[in-house]
Amino acid sequence: MQASIDTPVISAKGKNLFGISLAVALAGFIFGFDTVVISGANLPIKELWHTSPWFHGFFIMSMALWGTVVGAVSGGWPTDVYGRKKTLIWVGILFTISSLGSALADNPYIFSLFRFIGGLGIGISSVAAPTYISEISTPSSRGRLVAMYQFNIVFGILIAYLSNYFLKGVGGENDWRYMLGVMAIPSLIYSILVLGIPESPRWLISRKNDVDGAKKILEKLGIENVSGEISQIQSGLKHEETAGQTSSFFSRKYSVVLWLAFMVAFFNQWSGINFILYYAPEILERAGLAAKESLSSSIIIGSTNLVFTFAGLYLIDRLGRKTLLIFGSIGYIISLAMVAWCFFSQASPTLLITFLAMFIAAHAIGQGAVIWVFISEIFPNKVRAMGQAFGASTHWVFAAFITLITPVFLDKDNGIFKDNPWPIFAFFAFMMAMQLIWVLTRMPETKGKALEQIQEELGIE
Repeated sequence: MQASIDTPVISAKGKNLFGISLAVALAGFIFGFDTVVISGANLPIKELWHTSPWFHGFFIMSMALWGTVVGAVSGGWPTDVYGRKKTLIWVGILFTISSLGSALADNPYIFSLFRFIGGLGIGISSVAAPTYISEISTPSSRGRLVAMYQFNIVFGILIAYLSNYFLKGVGGENDWRYMLGVMAIPSLIYSILVLGIPESPRWLISRKNDVDGAKKILEKLGIENVSGEISQIQSGLKHEETAGQTSSFFSRKYSVVLWLAFMVAFFNQWSGINFILYYAPEILERAGLAAKESLSSSIIIGSTNLVFTFAGLYLIDRLGRKTLLIFGSIGYIISLAMVAWCFFSQASPTLLITFLAMFIAAHAIGQGAVIWVFISEIFPNKVRAMGQAFGASTHWVFAAFITLITPVFLDKDNGIFKDNPWPIFAFFAFMMAMQLIWVLTRMPETKGKALEQIQEELGIE
């Protein structure tokens, strides 16, 4: 079943595979930038509009995430009906509109609307981009090519931290507008690049029955045995049709992969990653750092994320998805427990930053590298976009929920943990212990296997 695509792309045309994957993965850069840029605008906006903790948490900080939830839930439909390419083009348009609108907003309601639009783009991109890259990749390269989406998320996060730091004070009280508006530049570049990518050959075969079109694209990608590749895709589709798998996405036939996608996305957010990325400056200020120092320390966190994401990219097709999650879970448990101890004992800010950096390293090499790859490869061809939408929406629902309630916990006047947030980090450490148990007992390894082979081994045949 997997002979046709087990070997790496070795022809000169194979360079196209990397270039096309990189162009699509740039959606992750805007995703990461947009996710974290709000951390620099958090306190200035709070002081500008004087909203309540609940309003600030829902409309200011988490509105983009609620847009992301809607985008992720609905993103499978346009990705399937209109194709991966057209959907990705619209993602770039949504990003551009959001960045300019957020920067120019003159009240919290307009601001929230444009943040919601940006969230739609993020949610749809988290469905369409990993799905597209997984479908054009080979088994030996799929892990690192799909993980480029995560790398670009991390790179975008780092650039957002750097941008916030250097734009701090530019424009006086309106510096946050520059922080948000600058995202229009990469959004426009991405929109132009994605115009030049081909459609997914698997989508052309499964949805349009366009074998000739798929053949031309596979040749352009540098796949050597094009006929064997097409035969394998068609064989996988016949398995799905024979088993009646087109009847219902939420049927028992998909129960195993649905639970796998749900659990990996669920644990991703209950590590506390978005809690720390969104509120890093405020958390560090609680540790005793001044505003400018907290922004510079956020850059350390972003740099650590980037370095260890490189490590994850290197290892994911060598050690495998499951092994990386085991290492990441252990790193999570140790680092989060120590962050909780640092707050509890009021240890030095330097020690706290060290363990926060360790947490980010554990995430980058574990969940960060694995989540989008794993979800994109466990679902069959005909429902891959729907499966990616399910996993992504699970991820974003919990991300939005955590971001929504955080101001209530951290508010200096009325927050539940206004004096010391150590119980929050202790809880996240406990959740990562639960993740480790799940990975060891329930998670399969998908390294080096054709998409259709994974489908068979998970019993979807």
